[in-house]
Amino acid sequence: MKPIALPVTVWLLLLAGCGGGTTSETGPPVRLTIASPSDMALLRDSSVVVNGSVSPRAAAVKVEGRPVAVSGGHFTATVPLAPGTNLVDVFAGRRGSAPAMVALRVRREVDVRVPELAGATPSDAKDALAGLGLQADVKEAGGIFEFLLPEQARVCETDPSSGSQVPPGTTVTVHVAKSC
Repeated sequence: MKPIALPVTVWLLLLAGCGGGTTSETGPPVRLTIASPSDMALLRDSSVVVNGSVSPRAAAVKVEGRPVAVSGGHFTATVPLAPGTNLVDVFAGRRGSAPAMVALRVRREVDVRVPELAGATPSDAKDALAGLGLQADVKEAGGIFEFLLPEQARVCETDPSSGSQVPPGTTVTVHVAKSC
């Protein structure tokens, strides 16, 4: 009989510690509100300031896993952003209360450099621009006798010019001709 008593005791202790007994959550649940930024905010900066409030005022707040100071129920934290979509986690908790969590998606848009396309075929120019998130508007240049030349059309210039910094989605005018 003695060997059975120890496993039963361990099982009862585990059950009490895993929610089988009374719950330790006696206070009101934590409420977390994010004032800024909004979900899916589009920014160009390398960081974002997260502002919010928490109730009860004594709740602890973590942004991206780092503790944040809470004053009068309000908090502020600066979060670095990588290019593209970033997920920002905000957690608030207090002993004796159910915690709260909010996840925000913040998009960071970064300018793109227009590549050097002079001499490229129109198809290669379109592909290169599309790979950078840019649109190509191909315009044929040249004179009235252009069709007599045996060469294939090539990029003469772009507008904006190569090396220019532009937002993703910008349309780049690609001027092509057989003779530049």
